[in-house]
Amino acid sequence: MISLEPINAEEFAHFRRVIYDHAGIALAPEKKIMVASRLAKRLLHYGLQTYGQYYQLLNSGQHPHEFQLMVNILTTNETYFFREPKHFSFLQEQIIKSWRGDNFRLWSAASSTGEESYSLGMTLAEGLGMRKWEIFGSDVNTEVLATAQRGVYLMDRLDNMDKRYLDKYCLKGVRSQDGYFRVDEKIRNRVSFGQVNLKTALPKSLGQFDVIFLRNVLIYFDTETKQDIVQRVISALKPGGYFFISHSETLHSVKTELAMVTPSIYQKPCK
Repeated sequence: MISLEPINAEEFAHFRRVIYDHAGIALAPEKKIMVASRLAKRLLHYGLQTYGQYYQLLNSGQHPHEFQLMVNILTTNETYFFREPKHFSFLQEQIIKSWRGDNFRLWSAASSTGEESYSLGMTLAEGLGMRKWEIFGSDVNTEVLATAQRGVYLMDRLDNMDKRYLDKYCLKGVRSQDGYFRVDEKIRNRVSFGQVNLKTALPKSLGQFDVIFLRNVLIYFDTETKQDIVQRVISALKPGGYFFISHSETLHSVKTELAMVTPSIYQKPCK
C-alpha cells in the first residue's frame, strides 16, 4: 500500500500557480489541505508518493487528459436550485414581464452542475411560455458540465424550489431512480451547455445576451483577474441588458460601464 507524503509548501505553490494561470482562480493559503485531499486519489491512481511527482506527471505530456482532470477536481463548487431566490424574482418581475424582443438569451457563465441554468429555465418558461428563449450554461470544468447535460439530480437539491415547479418541470425517479429527479425535456431542450474558460477570449459563436448571471465565482479571483473577466463577460451583454453577481460579491474594485440597479444587479447602458 502506497503511503502519501504530505503536500509541502513548494508543491502547493505549484498547484496554486497552475490553476491561477489556467483559470484565474486564486487559491488562498488555507486551501492547502483541500488541494491535497482532492488530488490524493490521482496520486494513488498513478502509484505516486508525492505531490511533486504528480506535478511532474502533469507537465510530462504523457497523460494529456490528466490536466483537465486536475482542473475539474480543483474547480468543483457546491450549488443548488434557486440559490439566492431574490434574483429569480427580479428576473421574473422586472425583466421578463416587460420584455418585447424576438428571442430572449441568457448566459449562466459559471453554471457548475447546471442547477442555476435549469432554475433560470423554469423561470423563463413561466414568464415567456412558448415564446422564443434560450439559455447557455458554461463552466471551465468538463465534469460538472456532463452532470448538467444529464439534468438528473438528488431530490435533496430542492429546498428552494416551489413545489409547483417540481410538479410541472421535473420527472421524479422510480424504483432504481427513487430519490432522484430529472429536469423535463421541455426545459432541457432550451438549455445548452459548453466549456468556456472566462480567463481567455470568449468563443466568437457565443453571441450577445439579454441577461448574464456570473454568480459565486468572482470570490475566487484577485482584483486584476476580476477586472479582466468582468470586462470580457459583459462584452457579450446587449445594451440595456442585466448582469447578476452573488449577494456575497461586489464590483467595488472593478471599473465598468455598468450601473447598479440594486446590490448584486447591474445594467449596461443603452446606446
